[in-house]
Amino acid sequence: MEPVDAAAAGSAAGGEVGRAAGGPGAETPQERRARGLAKMQEVYGWDFADGPGDFFGYTADHLFGEIWSRPGLTDEQRRLLLIGLLAGSNKLDVADLQLGCAYRLGELDDAALREIVVFLAHYAGWPTAAVLNNAVETIINT
Repeated sequence: MEPVDAAAAGSAAGGEVGRAAGGPGAETPQERRARGLAKMQEVYGWDFADGPGDFFGYTADHLFGEIWSRPGLTDEQRRLLLIGLLAGSNKLDVADLQLGCAYRLGELDDAALREIVVFLAHYAGWPTAAVLNNAVETIINT
């Protein structure tokens, strides 16, 4: 087995290993943070200021600057996956946040929000869907 060049493998897979790993054209930490904050704003629809601590740094730099920015899925597709995961994990407060953002950003309309509830009721359970339905109706009627 031949050794793998990580930078070449990242480029071949559509990744940005060179930038993240300090290769040619590497971003500064400030540029990476700005890119992550911009993606957070794009995903949620409101401005984000830089925050304190390592957890916020990983959220901005890695989760949004790298993971939400990868090719292969749109933000809408990522959000639908996340909503399903959150409903299945009974993390309904965060699911409510994601549903509201999707609605305000025009990714999902009234019919799509309601269809998500019906669909997830059959996989995540009726009680979970009942909570989601309340959230959806509040989002639509607010």
